[in-house]
Amino acid sequence: MPTGSILVADDDAAIRTVLNQALSRAGYEVRSCGNASTLWRWVSHGDGDLVITDVVMPDENVFDLLPRIKKARPELPVIVMSAQNTFMTAVRASERGAYEYLPKPFDLKELIAIVGRALSDPKRNAQPAPKLEESDATIPLVGRSPAMQEIYRVLARLMQTDLTVMITGESGTGKELVARALHDYGKRRGGPFVPINMAAIPRDLIEAELFGHEKGAFTGANSRNPGRFEQAEGGTLFLDEIGDMPMEAQTRLLRVLQQGEYTTVGGRTPIKTDVRIIAASNKDLRVLIQQGLFREDLFFRLNVVPLRLPPLRERAEDVPDLARHFFNLVAREGLPHKQLDNAALERLKRYRWPGNVRELENLVRRLAALYPQEVIGASIIDAELSQPAASTGTDAPAEENLSGSVERYLARYLSGFGDGLPPPGLYHRILREVETPLVSAALAATRGNQIKAAELLGVNRNTLRKKIRDLDIQVLRGSR
Repeated sequence: MPTGSILVADDDAAIRTVLNQALSRAGYEVRSCGNASTLWRWVSHGDGDLVITDVVMPDENVFDLLPRIKKARPELPVIVMSAQNTFMTAVRASERGAYEYLPKPFDLKELIAIVGRALSDPKRNAQPAPKLEESDATIPLVGRSPAMQEIYRVLARLMQTDLTVMITGESGTGKELVARALHDYGKRRGGPFVPINMAAIPRDLIEAELFGHEKGAFTGANSRNPGRFEQAEGGTLFLDEIGDMPMEAQTRLLRVLQQGEYTTVGGRTPIKTDVRIIAASNKDLRVLIQQGLFREDLFFRLNVVPLRLPPLRERAEDVPDLARHFFNLVAREGLPHKQLDNAALERLKRYRWPGNVRELENLVRRLAALYPQEVIGASIIDAELSQPAASTGTDAPAEENLSGSVERYLARYLSGFGDGLPPPGLYHRILREVETPLVSAALAATRGNQIKAAELLGVNRNTLRKKIRDLDIQVLRGSR
């Protein structure tokens, strides 16, 4: 049976009652209060083995009290609760030395488990991180949905570590924003943040970009150039679209992660490096491993802390907050300030957002720039979402992939039913639509050779024959 004395502080009597009952049933001795001054008196007298407290108290914000608690009793674990549920709340809790942050409402079983871990952990003299100033304009991540709350909690735990992080998520979900937040609010904030996008650099130049090169290392290398590792020394190196890194560069990167040193292209002297690595990908690296395009040992080196960013359609309740945030940003840039009426917000929440947060930001900028109305209604939103944004002719064409194409098709298809839904059987209809051109393309690529086509598709030859029959695909044989 667990033992320990727990101090609970919350100005809501109902919440105190629920916590008292749950913790007592779990075997703990509980004392509760509704203000920060009583909590401080108990802590300063040496009472309690653990504290559970809300942030906003009637007499004092607990974030102002936490440093005093940690100074007086550095070994005392403090669990912070909050209904504010923002990224900065989680970060502040970590900065002030809280053991854990829990957004309200939370699961009582999870709380009991956290209490058990906190009381069984070896006592440690955790020192709070330096205080960071914040303004609404600089909050890096926006959203109060359950999906984002979990992201905030993980980020808060990572701020004072140098652990390697692998961020995955669809294009436009904000992977670089998360990487920058880890840097800007972490222990390496005083060093540089250096991003590099593997997909944007010619494959034969990636090694030179990453590790630098010596004069004469290759044709055109007229002088020594520092690489991104050297530029990021003491800070954070963000490797975006890591799945596009060629095998040779993967091997060199693995050596850096294993040995903590590298050599420049054309160089011989190893160079020690002190850089935190954050990687990101919108591709499934496990699939690339199976295809022989990504090293499995490098994946495990990078995937120390996996962090999946949810697509916007999985956190539709964040759309109003994000839209307001972007309208405020564009207003600070000089565009007219706009608002969305309730019907417009509901329309945005029902949209599938194949381009994710980036698509929403672009829509907000378009609304602010092109429409004279101060309040944007649902009819304008419907008009904007029913057609692609006009091209200026200056942007490079966006890279399209099969997943993106299907997502856009489904978004248009589902939006055509308004508040209703299409007939049942969508899953099998979509699979059939994709399967037919896939099998046809494989047969075309192999000139009708079913053995080679089956091998290309990774299916049994008999399975392929059945698919050809069921899908009524005409096989044309030819020679190469």
